[in-house]
Amino acid sequence: MSLGRTLLDVRPLRTSPVFRRLLIGRTVSTLGGFMTMVTVMYQVWHMTHSAIWSGAVGLAQALPMVGFGLFAGAWVDRADRRRVYLMATVGQAVCSLLLAVQGFTGHVPVAVVLGLVAVQSSFGALGAPAAGVFVPRLLPKDQVAAGLALNQVTGQAMMLLGPAVAGVVLGWWGIGVCYLLDAVSFGLSFYGAFGLPALPPEGEKSRPGLHGVLDGLRFLTGHRVVRGALLTDLAATVLAMPTSLFPLVNAERFGGDPRTLGLFLSALAVGGVTASAFSGPVTRAGRPGPVMLCASATWGVALALFGVMTNAWAGLGVLVVAGAADAVAVLSRTTIVQTRTPDALLGRVTAAETIVGQAGPHLGNLRAGVVAGWTSGATALITGGVLCLLAVTGVAASTPELRGRAGAEEPSSAPGKAGPEEASAA
Repeated sequence: MSLGRTLLDVRPLRTSPVFRRLLIGRTVSTLGGFMTMVTVMYQVWHMTHSAIWSGAVGLAQALPMVGFGLFAGAWVDRADRRRVYLMATVGQAVCSLLLAVQGFTGHVPVAVVLGLVAVQSSFGALGAPAAGVFVPRLLPKDQVAAGLALNQVTGQAMMLLGPAVAGVVLGWWGIGVCYLLDAVSFGLSFYGAFGLPALPPEGEKSRPGLHGVLDGLRFLTGHRVVRGALLTDLAATVLAMPTSLFPLVNAERFGGDPRTLGLFLSALAVGGVTASAFSGPVTRAGRPGPVMLCASATWGVALALFGVMTNAWAGLGVLVVAGAADAVAVLSRTTIVQTRTPDALLGRVTAAETIVGQAGPHLGNLRAGVVAGWTSGATALITGGVLCLLAVTGVAASTPELRGRAGAEEPSSAPGKAGPEEASAA
């Protein structure tokens, strides 16, 4: 296989100027988002010196996404997705400007800061399902996986770069400038999406309110491939999420050295970025189902192995493998969801996928902490990895459609109508 086919597939950047401009805008906005995340954590800790208030930052970011996400998805499936995304981007930019104002002026209660974060997260919950339709609508079907891989690798790169940039800006100019740069980044995101064509739903629009949400949930529970993809993700995150265990395992096995602890997180990120950069064979293969199952199983096995490691370098190597497996699993799952979901339902399904991505890791870290409290960090890692492997095997055994090429084919039904796959599942 040539090097060109091994590296990240960049055909969407050459063939679609609209996608290229959108990707640039969203990449810069993602950088600003990670800068704001670090800045909020820094500001809240500086204001309160309380671990409880610091933990509330995560709740302020996650709860609006979970609580508002499905209703936002139903609204997105009734409207022009381009217009909704632009509106959500403006709302997020305004929140960043208000955060910048309070950052420059000071003397604002911490509850106000968290309130602005929650409002900004609510706008993000609206923009995420709208953005979920962009790639399958802008690119040819054979380039959708490549477009998703480009989104993923740029997002991971900004996840590595954003905190470092935030640290430099905080040290030189303070929190107000960090928030202001985030507001500017949303301006570039707005510019990137402004040139998109109108993107109304193709097919029957969502019913208003709770009825539309229930229609989306019926599709999720009835469509075997999409349901299996989300269950696989939950198996990996809820049963085998390792990050809350890193401090304990570092103390148990590696003397509590803070440098080792930092490298654990970096190893996962390095594996993810490397796998995304060499994702050409994955995106060109057109078999996201088997790839997702194998990658998710590898994630579980790697974390179980990390639980028995006593050598720090060997442990870091295993975590690099785990990070790579996670990146490939996420890419494959997203490809399945976006190619198997009818366009008229894609906002709601993307919202559900986002909620799974938000809630799963939090629940997984909670599970890991409880098990570690009863036993040890190593035991929590090993049992979590084994349970993940068993759960993924169960999904594979009960969903034969995921083991073939089904994940790459066109949706089998329109909203509100049961296709052969859904009928067989009912």
